[in-house]
Amino acid sequence: MTGVIKASEPSWIAPFTGLSPRLFQKLVTGLRREGADAVRRGRPWSLPLEDKALLVAAYWRTNLTLRQLAPLFGVSKSSADRIINDLGPRLALQQRRRYRKDTVLIVNGTLVPTRDHTVAAQSKNYRYSTNHQVVIDADSCLVVAVGRPVRGNRNDCKAWEESGAKAAVGKTTTIADGGYRGTGLVIPHRRTHKDEELVAWKEEHNRSHKSVRARVEHMFARMKTWKILRDCRLKGDGVHHAILGIARLHNPALAG
Repeated sequence: MTGVIKASEPSWIAPFTGLSPRLFQKLVTGLRREGADAVRRGRPWSLPLEDKALLVAAYWRTNLTLRQLAPLFGVSKSSADRIINDLGPRLALQQRRRYRKDTVLIVNGTLVPTRDHTVAAQSKNYRYSTNHQVVIDADSCLVVAVGRPVRGNRNDCKAWEESGAKAAVGKTTTIADGGYRGTGLVIPHRRTHKDEELVAWKEEHNRSHKSVRARVEHMFARMKTWKILRDCRLKGDGVHHAILGIARLHNPALAG
């Protein structure tokens, strides 16, 4: 069976990965360095590493079923499933562990509709979802950490700690919206009662805070172009690996 899509044809790379051929090759080189293409006993993989990485990216980008996607790469449905299960976790973003003293981060949570009810719960969008706490660098807008998914009925202030995002950030200055009250993060000033008027400097601070915090919303808009984050059929840790992998692809595409 001959596939239609191959990484050797550069025109397929950008639509599925968002990367230029040069950056895609750099990604594949990094995967090889991490042991993703190590020789092992048994039957060899049906695709080279470049095509496997493109298949995983195409799955996340299009959210096609494996029965639809596999023929496009010239493999069987079961082979495509094994490739995604093996390479998906290897594509996960290596989260930053140390930050400069002057670093400012932004955190927000996003809901990902997830069909695996063992990790999801009905949320405010009335769908079974998982809550993902995503942290970006305020200056570069690059994703630096993603918490483990928690059930979608958890509010952000609880998900912040339960997901491990709080531990990943440590004491680094972090900006958040008003849903993170009581967490120690930098949030907007609030009125103590509805008739109170904020003083001018607090209003100005809130405007500045809002304009900076909007950067994480723009990042979510870019990440949600990956259709797997609109209706995830993966089970267990699959949704976590998908959002980490998309974050790894997002960073070099943004940085150029």
